[in-house]
Amino acid sequence: MNKKKAIFLDRDGTINIDKGYLYKKEDFEFEIDAIKALKRLSDLGYTLIIVTNQSGIGRGYYTKTDLDILNNHMCKILLKEQIKIEKIYHCPHHPTKGIGKFKMECECRKPNPGMIVEGIKEFNIDKKNSYMVGDKISDVLAGISAGVNAILLGNKNEIRLEKEIKDKISIFENLNEFSMELYNKEKK
Repeated sequence: MNKKKAIFLDRDGTINIDKGYLYKKEDFEFEIDAIKALKRLSDLGYTLIIVTNQSGIGRGYYTKTDLDILNNHMCKILLKEQIKIEKIYHCPHHPTKGIGKFKMECECRKPNPGMIVEGIKEFNIDKKNSYMVGDKISDVLAGISAGVNAILLGNKNEIRLEKEIKDKISIFENLNEFSMELYNKEKK
């Protein structure tokens, strides 16, 4: 079976506007040109997989059902544009602020690579030709650890990067800018 190329995507701050512990579908708003970018990436043949820290579940702010309702809402909008999100992995844990079974160190919470590693196995992903795209340093650290190309969105984050990390990632203003660059690279 041929390996697939994938884009692993953070959700909040990458696909949608990060409003902090977002769980109500009526509060959901896509980032500017995110739908256009996702369509471009999909049309290039990438499997789209979301990997998102959701410690709001572990902190008791909302439930997994709330998260599922919001994610289904987002996916329905994207499907109308012929964009399929193959799977959404989420981590409900937090090492210090989680409640009960959610208070733990885990392999899935970014910057750990657990969700990406699981996606690589489940969907037979070619790491060399795949990307982790996110707006936080924890996103790119997870991508680097998982062995995929790491993309950081938002130049404001660049100043906090150590040199050895800067050398391993690419930085773009937003998801649309990254998607255009990848499109131009692949269509040459």
